[in-house]
Amino acid sequence: MKNRQWMNVVMVILVAGLFLMVSCAKKPVVVDPGPIQNQSTIEADEAKLKAEQMEADRIKAQRLKEQLEKEKALAMVQAAKDHFVNQDVLFEYDSSELTSEAKLLLKEKAVWLQANPGVSVTVEGHCDERGTTDYNLALGERRAQTAKSYLVNLGVSGSRLSTISFGEEKPVDASATEAAYRKNRRAHFSIN
Repeated sequence: MKNRQWMNVVMVILVAGLFLMVSCAKKPVVVDPGPIQNQSTIEADEAKLKAEQMEADRIKAQRLKEQLEKEKALAMVQAAKDHFVNQDVLFEYDSSELTSEAKLLLKEKAVWLQANPGVSVTVEGHCDERGTTDYNLALGERRAQTAKSYLVNLGVSGSRLSTISFGEEKPVDASATEAAYRKNRRAHFSIN
């Protein structure tokens, strides 16, 4: 019986050792390629999205720059147009002769008209309130014709220019002062 007990003890030790060896045995490492591939795919997708966002931002910035440049150009065109319309050619009392200042201003207007070939203009002749209505209408017409002729001599097509006389009908300043009269003796340019 002692032998049998020894045998049982040895068997228990062997079984325990066997379990111990099996449980401590080196297990093969199984690598899940999915997460690594997923990580590299995620990084590639993030890089692609970042590149696409950068390109979209660049395009947006370029369009904004182009829009600002376009608006700036339009503002400059509008300012030149306003300057053209708002600068009247002034005349001396009872005269349709161009002063040196009037000639300089008409040269500026000719440059603007040549830069804008699709524009037609009406040259309006105006007078101050002194003189008869008929006389002022005739003087206004002479003033408008003088301004037109000077522009034509500077190279502006006469077909783009028409004239009209308002005489004393449309004063800029209705005051009866010399300063008001000076403003009212003019050729005004309106764009058709």
